[in-house]
Amino acid sequence: MKKRLSRMLAGLLTFTLLVPSGVMAASGDPAASAKGLKEIAAEKAALLTEQYGTISVQYALIDNGEIKASGQSGMNDIEGKIPLTKDTMYGIGSTSKVFTTAAVMKLVEAGKINLDTPLVQYIPEFKMKDERYKKITPRMLLNHSSGLQGSSLGNAFLFEDNDTYAHDTLLEQLSTQTLKADPGAFSVYCNDGFTLAEILVERVSGKDFTAFIHEHFTQPLGMNHTKTSQDDLDLDQMAGLYYPTYPEQLPNETVNVIGTGGIYSTAEDLVKFGTIFTGEAKGILSEASLRAMEQEEYKRGLWPEDADNSFDFGLGWDSVRLYPFNDYGMKALVKGGDTILYHASLIVLPEQDMAAAVLSSGGSSSTNQLLATQLLLHALKEKGTIKEFKPDKSFGKPVQAELPSDLLKYDGYYGASKQQIRVKLDPKGVLSLSVPQVPNYPEEKYIYTKDGAFVDEAGTIKASFVTEDNGRTYLWVRQYATVPELGQVAISQYLAEKLDENKLTPDVEAAWSKREGKTYYPLNEKYTSIAYFMTKPTMQIARNPELKGYVLDMAITDRDRATTKHNVPGTGSRDTLDIEFTKEKGVEYFNASGTLYMSEDGIKSLYKGKRSTVTIQSDGYAKWYTVPKGAAGKTLTVTLPAEGAFAVYDELGTVLNYSLVSGSNEVKLPENGTIVFAGAPGSVFGVQLK
Repeated sequence: MKKRLSRMLAGLLTFTLLVPSGVMAASGDPAASAKGLKEIAAEKAALLTEQYGTISVQYALIDNGEIKASGQSGMNDIEGKIPLTKDTMYGIGSTSKVFTTAAVMKLVEAGKINLDTPLVQYIPEFKMKDERYKKITPRMLLNHSSGLQGSSLGNAFLFEDNDTYAHDTLLEQLSTQTLKADPGAFSVYCNDGFTLAEILVERVSGKDFTAFIHEHFTQPLGMNHTKTSQDDLDLDQMAGLYYPTYPEQLPNETVNVIGTGGIYSTAEDLVKFGTIFTGEAKGILSEASLRAMEQEEYKRGLWPEDADNSFDFGLGWDSVRLYPFNDYGMKALVKGGDTILYHASLIVLPEQDMAAAVLSSGGSSSTNQLLATQLLLHALKEKGTIKEFKPDKSFGKPVQAELPSDLLKYDGYYGASKQQIRVKLDPKGVLSLSVPQVPNYPEEKYIYTKDGAFVDEAGTIKASFVTEDNGRTYLWVRQYATVPELGQVAISQYLAEKLDENKLTPDVEAAWSKREGKTYYPLNEKYTSIAYFMTKPTMQIARNPELKGYVLDMAITDRDRATTKHNVPGTGSRDTLDIEFTKEKGVEYFNASGTLYMSEDGIKSLYKGKRSTVTIQSDGYAKWYTVPKGAAGKTLTVTLPAEGAFAVYDELGTVLNYSLVSGSNEVKLPENGTIVFAGAPGSVFGVQLK
């Protein structure tokens, strides 16, 4: 299937669309209209597991306090001994952010927090290198406008390990960072803001965040299957997790930033939580808090003009005017969540007193959102609230118009989080988009039309250029992406910002040229980290020869520094980085959002004798080695310490064995491979080669 540029970037940021472009399917076909809600729900849930890459899915819909539909589809454990039930628990990822927002609002109601009082008054030890941090308020954490870089998630995603390191060290991590924008200037998705909000709740309430959530939300609502990573989780009750490159079931994923994404729940529990926002659950939050959370917070700063969309931030919510419900004149609130292995979506229709939740192992929050939308639309039709389903939308087949010559000024490179986009404008009226650092990514073409925008041949994507009041130029993309039999997702976002020329002095160019092509290895990820499992978790310096003043989207500022300067609201400037190289004993290091990386210059070849040992030093840093010459094809056997694991990767970075997951301490070594040993300080690994 052909991937669209906006789709690919959205997937890298928060929103994955597994959609063939240009396929249109009406939401309500005649055959479906003759079926009842429960039958339709079961059929559409099966679509996710049979056609759209989801391992298992669980769903529920509540209407006026009554569960009207609830079910599951797909596989749990491989042996089939533990069936999926309504009580099977899933990680809800960033849907946890609505819990965090509700917790803050509970303290607002108690008069203990003012949304617009500087955060430093509640957390005096909160400090940053950038003096503007003193202007950050609780509201800015909840509407993503704080200006924080984004995600300090080192050791946040672990296999069956609820180590609180990511939470406990956040203030320390932030103290080394600067802001990417003035607080309040624009909203851009930010995980750290919600971990900081979690800390805010703890500081002000004097209670552990998990205890606060249970006391004020899960216990009063009877949410008996909702827990956090700090609770005692019954692993037999958790949904089975799998990954395409590994044949067996994985250990459970533990997300250790609770306010950002560390809550586990069921679909039925989650729609019970949704009744807070319909007003059905009395006495949990005040009417004033509910109305405050659903306000159009995105309009407080830089944002594209309103269009059908899935991202228009409220307080905690991804959108407070979700498509397609806006077309029916209904307010719809949505919050999606994607961890590495779990996915979730919660949609609330406050005026209709309805909510739907879809949770999954595998898949994506976007397809979960589509299923939740379908459940709600069919329930609304079944009860007569809507008469007919609205047809799916497109921008129509483009009719080419003459390109005004002044639009040629928009030709150039554009930047978004960890991406460069090449925008070419042909005087004949064709806009071409490509990603130079992804060589096999196909160039996309859009035709200039008389309304002043560029439209793809299928009529599903519209692109145009906007120069905002801040003097910056943005590529604005609107898209209707259709999943057959599941409906449409609409996206409207500033995709990227035009990059200014960034000329380097000869000495700066020489310094960065020496780093060209070098690989940097993470040192402080815990041995239980999921990062070791996905692929070799390294970073490489690879500059675009046409844009040497940049590393990905970061502008090079001197011999040892690069910083992100773009300000793209929504998701475009999500998870930005400032990196600064330091050198110790001839080896370069840099810190990226709390993860320390070491240059390949510090990587040694593993001892190629029959027996050796590897010891983790007092700093706890992982030890990386290359496979020695002549050792390819030999069997590596490792005697593991109580707190340690090792992983072996081939030349392409594919993991061949991660002992924590596989349980195996043996692996045949690949040519040009890499080995990592990670463990607690003082851990000793016995190494045997034969």
